[in-house]
Amino acid sequence: MILNAAAYQFSEIEDPAGLAAQVEAWAQALSLRGSVLVAGEGINLFLAGSEASVDEFFRRLRSDPRFGELRIKLSRSIRQPFQRLKVKVKAEIIAFRLENASPLTGRAPSVPPGTLARWLQQGEDDGGRRVVLLDTRNREEVAHGTFSGALTLPIDNFTELPGALAPLRAGLADATVVSFCTGGIRCEKAALWMRDSGMDNVVQLDGGVLGYFEEMGAHGFEGRCFVFDERVALDPQLVPLVDDD
Repeated sequence: MILNAAAYQFSEIEDPAGLAAQVEAWAQALSLRGSVLVAGEGINLFLAGSEASVDEFFRRLRSDPRFGELRIKLSRSIRQPFQRLKVKVKAEIIAFRLENASPLTGRAPSVPPGTLARWLQQGEDDGGRRVVLLDTRNREEVAHGTFSGALTLPIDNFTELPGALAPLRAGLADATVVSFCTGGIRCEKAALWMRDSGMDNVVQLDGGVLGYFEEMGAHGFEGRCFVFDERVALDPQLVPLVDDD
């Protein structure tokens, strides 16, 4: 059985190339495959291998104080979903190309999965405001599944989100807007940018859809969550759509 791990951490990295080289050496030595992006703002990882290797890799990474609080989302599959290991240095660990969207200066307010599930059940947040779930993923991902009634955008790339959201902003003024994505990284940046641009009613779903699945299962979600590897998508029990042995 293969253990799949997804994780990210926003943290100031003075030497992204040096960190990338160290991470690549660890992953290769432990026979892990997947993708790792390193930037001055942090690290974004999708890795798969034996349970012992995944555990050892993250033990080493968490020994670095910058990543001591790294949250890891785990799932299992019969086969290895990555063909090889790719480690790259990028300008951002997820391209957004806008200022005032860096969690290095402070995170946007978040809502935990259990609280969101309760809001969905009661039809409003704890202050009596309507709740709008804003999907920050692209249309290919949305096609596999999303939260029931979520506001989705006709975008193919995350950088298109501001333009697609612009005509909808006024209609969201009376709501608590919960941005969400696969693992939390895009909705975190989007929430920060929206709040900085005047939408102070925006919060992010802590841990994204995968974190929600871990804690709440299918509650309020329809379909599967697309993932960027050969498993294609995961259902709310974190079972892959494609997992041939």
